[in-house]
Amino acid sequence: MAEHHPALTARMREQWDLLPDLYSPVDPDVTPYRFTTDPQVESALPRWIAPRAPLLAHEPIIELMRTATFLADPVADAYAVRAGEIGHRQALELLRRACREGLDAVPEAPAELVAMIRSMEATPNWIDMGLVEEGARESRIPAAYLTPYIIRGVFLGTFTNTYSALPMALTGALTSRRAAHRVRQTSAFFTVTTLPGALRRNGAGFEAAAVVRLMHSLVRVGALSDEGGWDTSVHGMPVPQVDQMPAGMVNVYLLARKVQATGGTDFNSRERAVVEFTRYRCFLLGLPEELLPTTPADVIRVFHGRGALLRDDFDDATCGQLVRSTIETTLALDDSMSSRVRESLERSWSKVAFCRAFVDGDRERATAMGVHITAADRVRVGVTSPFVLGRMALAVALAGRPRLGRVIDQVTIRVLRRRLADYGAAD
Repeated sequence: MAEHHPALTARMREQWDLLPDLYSPVDPDVTPYRFTTDPQVESALPRWIAPRAPLLAHEPIIELMRTATFLADPVADAYAVRAGEIGHRQALELLRRACREGLDAVPEAPAELVAMIRSMEATPNWIDMGLVEEGARESRIPAAYLTPYIIRGVFLGTFTNTYSALPMALTGALTSRRAAHRVRQTSAFFTVTTLPGALRRNGAGFEAAAVVRLMHSLVRVGALSDEGGWDTSVHGMPVPQVDQMPAGMVNVYLLARKVQATGGTDFNSRERAVVEFTRYRCFLLGLPEELLPTTPADVIRVFHGRGALLRDDFDDATCGQLVRSTIETTLALDDSMSSRVRESLERSWSKVAFCRAFVDGDRERATAMGVHITAADRVRVGVTSPFVLGRMALAVALAGRPRLGRVIDQVTIRVLRRRLADYGAAD
């Protein structure tokens, strides 16, 4: 078979030279059980989304997905290993200071932290930085007016497959009372990155990306270092880049599906800015260019390719527990009437959003996975849809007008800052 992604393959194999002790439990020449090209095996790509056969015949996508299944983040993993020596709290504090004040202000920074920050500062030439700020502005409207109503539902989508959900289950970060904290933290990250200048070198979004990246590495290091709980012959590399791509690029995937549905072949100028903003945010999280395509067809192929080559499985002890704890947890920070109303609306919207996006509207299947949609849920969504969707549509329409665009953006920024006050810091 011809090598279609030589640079990525070389980057993947170099990991074992950089951190041999850490990655030694994983053999890059042994395909983990989670990865399958067998047409007789059920995959994570739903049949109602797309046919699997064309992807199984596409050698470049098979090679890309297999390589990315082994791809870790050596530069951040090295700092995570060092964090085990200096203490996680100290490692996080040093990272935050380096982001906010610069490396020169942290003379005691370990070499591993310096290397991590330098890698984030080295913006690649495949990112069009001229579009990033515009893309952030375009992304602010859904972040302010729609995402807060469906964030829990989108989060649930990451728990529909045992093989990709297991790292979170092992950390215990998404069970019982900690589920609410984790959802708020993730919401805060995606929200803060859309604010003006947030992804600049000393911006809050840059810092948030560095913190999230370290968190991923701490989970990876923990899974590879501890006895039991992680079978590399089944799961391969913990938290591989291929599993981080869907959450990072889901907004671009939805744009690509919209373009495809209307018969288009390319993104318009506003959509292209969103694509570039998203790609840069993903770069800061450590994702490679090969997982961050720029055309609708390629975005869809990468998304569907991952699902087509990931073995299907929904283990109730892993996925079911994660789904139930996330659905049942309370996100509100207080017990006021307004908070309870918002909580009930958000939970109902998230349930319906999950059902439509991940099980093709099949409420029985959603119930079997732990998402029970009641008549009250459907009434809440039906009654509030004109307000939620109408407000966002109006904001999008007015934002495109020269005289009103700046006003709408300022209003949207104020809304986002209120959301962030509810979410808390993006740890």
